[in-house]
Amino acid sequence: MNKYKVVIVDDDEVAIGKLSIELRKNPYFSLDGTARNGKQGEKLITKIQPDLLFLDVEMPDMTGLDLLHDLHDNISWGMRVVFYTAYEKYMIHAIRESVFDYLLKPFEGQELKNILMRFMAQMETEQKKILPIGASLYMGQTFIVFTPTNDMRALRPAEIVFFRYCAERKQWEVILNSKLSVVLRRGMTAEQIIKYSPCFVQIHQSYIINIDYLMIIKDNKCILYPPFDNVTELLLSRKYKKELQDRFCL
Repeated sequence: MNKYKVVIVDDDEVAIGKLSIELRKNPYFSLDGTARNGKQGEKLITKIQPDLLFLDVEMPDMTGLDLLHDLHDNISWGMRVVFYTAYEKYMIHAIRESVFDYLLKPFEGQELKNILMRFMAQMETEQKKILPIGASLYMGQTFIVFTPTNDMRALRPAEIVFFRYCAERKQWEVILNSKLSVVLRRGMTAEQIIKYSPCFVQIHQSYIINIDYLMIIKDNKCILYPPFDNVTELLLSRKYKKELQDRFCL
């Protein structure tokens, strides 16, 4: 059985101990590491790539919010974050940062169980939504994405031209063939997007294109078929160029 990987970052040894004991009672979760400050936490999170992170807000070297901001561009997997703190005042920050949940110290066992059950339910739902790689674009399969207002939007690969990451908002958006755009919920990663269809190919840290709209690559720019041939922002970075060449024998 594959277990969900968990990391705890907290400067309070007692709080780490109590949470560790409770987590080990659940056979679906594996506590893969703990850290006592933000810097150690950054290294541990990058190494372990946990599915679930319990994060203290106030630590000696940095706040939990600062740690999340520092890690944002390096997180390429779907990690859920639970603020683990003794202060209710940080609840509004949790909402603004779109963290998964909020566990107030000291907690009751049932409170943690509720969070873990909700996490598992959400993960199972998302796995059902992700289509297997190798599915044909021309089957017209539909998949569901969530908007920032938690609305569910049905999309087909054929109507998607490219995805663009907005660093200011820290969110991906979809550019449709109708020339409209749809902003996706924070937390959606490039890794999750490209799993929706084999025609979605990452060309840059900030761009994923629908390969069926690609006409030519010139001077490391991806030129799309009309009427999208005037889009000039789709640069092919060195990091993704070889992968694109190998995959499509370019």
